[in-house]
This record gives sequence, C-alpha cells and structure tokens, in this order.
Amino acid sequence: MQDNAPNPQLPRIGLSQGDFNGIAYEIMLKAFSDARMFETLTPVLYGQSKVFSYYKKNFGMDSPNYSLTRDARQATDKKFNIINIVENELKIEPGVPSNVSAEMSVLSMKKATNDLQNSGIDALVMAPDNPIVAKSNRDFLLSFYKDVDPVQVLVNGQLRVGLATTDVPLSAAIEQIDIRYLVAKLTTLSDALKTDFGISSPKIAIMGLNPHSGSLPVGDDEKVLKAVGDAQRKGLFVFGPFSVSQLFVTGWWRKYDAVLALYYEQGVFPLKFLSLDGYAYYWAGLPVVCTSPLHGPAYDIANMNKAIPDSYRKAVFLAADIVNRRREQ
Repeated sequence: MQDNAPNPQLPRIGLSQGDFNGIAYEIMLKAFSDARMFETLTPVLYGQSKVFSYYKKNFGMDSPNYSLTRDARQATDKKFNIINIVENELKIEPGVPSNVSAEMSVLSMKKATNDLQNSGIDALVMAPDNPIVAKSNRDFLLSFYKDVDPVQVLVNGQLRVGLATTDVPLSAAIEQIDIRYLVAKLTTLSDALKTDFGISSPKIAIMGLNPHSGSLPVGDDEKVLKAVGDAQRKGLFVFGPFSVSQLFVTGWWRKYDAVLALYYEQGVFPLKFLSLDGYAYYWAGLPVVCTSPLHGPAYDIANMNKAIPDSYRKAVFLAADIVNRRREQ
C-alpha cells in the first residue's frame, strides 16, 4: 500500500467554503496550519484553490499545503484537499458580499451535500456566510430529511444547549411550542446525547418562558411542566423548567448533560457569555453529521488577519468526534 493512500479510519470531513469575501478562508487556513489537525481527520474543501492561495499569500502563511482532487474518496491524508467547484477566475472582494461569492457558496454547499448523502465524505462543516445565504444552505441540507425533526445544539466542551426553536421572532417561537412539540425535541436531544456523545442516561434541564421559572413555574410554563411530566413517563431524565439565572449564573448547568432552551436568544446569549474560546453547533437527530461555527462572515475584519479560528476548529473536531462515536455504535 502506498504511504499516501487514504486511511479509511480517518473521518473525511467536507468543508463548504461559505462566503470567500468574509473570514471563511482565513479561519480555515489558521485552523489547519496546525499539523496536528491532520492526525485525526482528512479535510476536503469544496471551493477554489486560487482563492485558497490568494488568502494564504496575503497572510504570509507557509502552511497548510493542499492537494487537488476530483473525488473526495481519493482525498490524500496529511494534506488539505481541495475540490475545485469551478475552474474560471473569480473576483475576490474582501469585506464585500457579492453575487459571485453568494453563488459560489451555494454551489459549494450543493456539491458537498451531494457527497455527504452518497458517503463521499463522513461529515460536513459549514463555513460562515451572510445570513440569507446561510439560511438557504441550511434549508437545502434539511430539505433532504423532511421526515426528521432535528434539534440545533450549541456545543462548547461539556456545555451543550439545544434550541427548541431556531432563529425566529419570539412570538413565532411561542406559537410553535406545545407539549407534544417539546416532548419530541427532548426525545431527539436525549437520543443524540446517547449516540453522538456516548452518554448512556443523559440528564436534560429545560428552560421556561416565565422569568421566575423554577421558583414560580406557572402561567406560560404550564405547557413546559406538562411536557416534562410526559417526557419523564417516557423514561427520559428531564428536569425543570429553570430560568436563565438559575442555570447559568449559579452554574447549575454543570449538573446536566444538556440544556434545552425554548428560543434562540435564550440559548445563545448565556453560551456566548460563558464560552470565551469559541463554540460550534450541529443538527442533532439527522442521519448525517453537519456542524458549523456559530458566527458570521465578519466582513468588517475580512482580509485583516484578525479572525480567531477557535469556533471553526471546534466545529471541525466536533464533526470528527461524532463520526467516530457513531462508528462505535
């Protein structure tokens, strides 16, 4: 066997390119400039080698070296692999979202998703994008799994926060929340903690709508209380509802394997406050593994060598860890 033959034991992690006018290529370059990354996974970028070289030269970086491939299954270990999604020259305008960069982001996501569905890659890490394109790319992925009710889970080490609803207005989130809906989300989250994190009997804390949840769990939290009861009768270890201050100011979240927040800001704000070294998210409940850093393209610092790759690195490692965990099932 040749020394550079693909190692089937290393997870092949597909990387969508996001908006190449933002910080996506910068955080990729910085994350994979550490050679230790290649000891645990084989990256495959669906993007453009010329854009990769442009930013690498701009930042004066010697590594990582890349290898071109047309097939993710032939990706070279110990290398940063690139599948060129187009061959023509592209206009790079750092800090300026453009029609071209949006079009290339969508094309990158489509090609990566196709390989994800057909086992060309073991997982997909989505790069930062402008909100409109990011939502379009996310909806495209989820459109293939309409029979699944996934949960977006924010992760930083032992802190895992599931979102019962995604980034919709609070009024829309409240309309979605009912007893059966919450029990379904709790079930999905509990199952994911078992399969993707190896926790045999996961304990989940659920947050409430009432600012005094925990001390006076009435009114808006009646549905939450009933959902907790129904989930417990199904054999789930669910507790609550709790308020934000009860869980995060006191550090009670450490008593649980995960927290289920009822709306986007309720889950994201405490995690941003606590996780100073970056955090990632993934879609629990999907048959495929898809992760992402939970930040945008940061056009204001694009091409300035100021972007911090911590969240992106966490997203890459999270994807590889979940792949390996699922292989053990």
